[in-house]
Amino acid sequence: MSPQEVGFDIPIGRITALRMGEAKGPKVLALHGWLDNAASFIPLAGQLPHLDLVMLDLPGHGRSAHLGPGAEYTLSVALNAALDVADALGWDWFALLGHSMGAGIASILAASVPERIERLVAIEALGALAESTERTTQRLREGMAASRALSGKQLRVFKDLAAPIRARMQANQLSECSARLLVERGVIERDGGYVWSSDPRLTLPALQRFTEAQIHQLVTGIECPTHVVFADPAQSYLPEPLRSQRAALLPHGHLTVLPGSHHLHMDDPRAVAAAIRGFI
Repeated sequence: MSPQEVGFDIPIGRITALRMGEAKGPKVLALHGWLDNAASFIPLAGQLPHLDLVMLDLPGHGRSAHLGPGAEYTLSVALNAALDVADALGWDWFALLGHSMGAGIASILAASVPERIERLVAIEALGALAESTERTTQRLREGMAASRALSGKQLRVFKDLAAPIRARMQANQLSECSARLLVERGVIERDGGYVWSSDPRLTLPALQRFTEAQIHQLVTGIECPTHVVFADPAQSYLPEPLRSQRAALLPHGHLTVLPGSHHLHMDDPRAVAAAIRGFI
């Protein structure tokens, strides 16, 4: 089963995606992690052939369009892009599958439009990254400084694919096969080599973050059945017991913890599929 390349022209530009599975199966929109792309879900899709799975390249990622000059990548941009694609598909009622940043986006989307979301699978995140109010001013200063300095930076050119594959393996504890999937969809040819296709503005720090109290309120607002999958050991950005405390707030939630690394849905798709197959 090979993925089908599809695209959607929405107000912010063209959003690309991969589609796999059964056309008459349960409708599932998949949202990948930060600086990943739609290929993140190919290994898992192969284990869940009964689904009609549409795996997005989120705005500025993979082969999707970059935002226009002066625009910023905000949570609302991602939320509206996902809904615009669902509208283009004619999906009024569908499930969400998210990994890492994509799981954060998916969980907030589920809380935002409960009338659209049938169920949610959140892998390695639930809600957004949180921060105390004491960091508000410093975060704003750091974000503005990084934004003003970005325009002068040059993209690194790789002479072949071996170097970016090694970089992804080292940065994310990925297998060579998983890293290759992400890299092949995440680079473009330029100047006799390859550069990352993702918009450099995606690396800028957010100017503001939710507080943990706000995240708790959002998680309790997720009305659909939700299955959370965390890897053991936990990631530093969402450690224990914080992540389990968030999952316990779900009105209709179930938590599975599997041994593995952050991209366990890529490196061990059979285990993840076995955990969620009866749910989704």
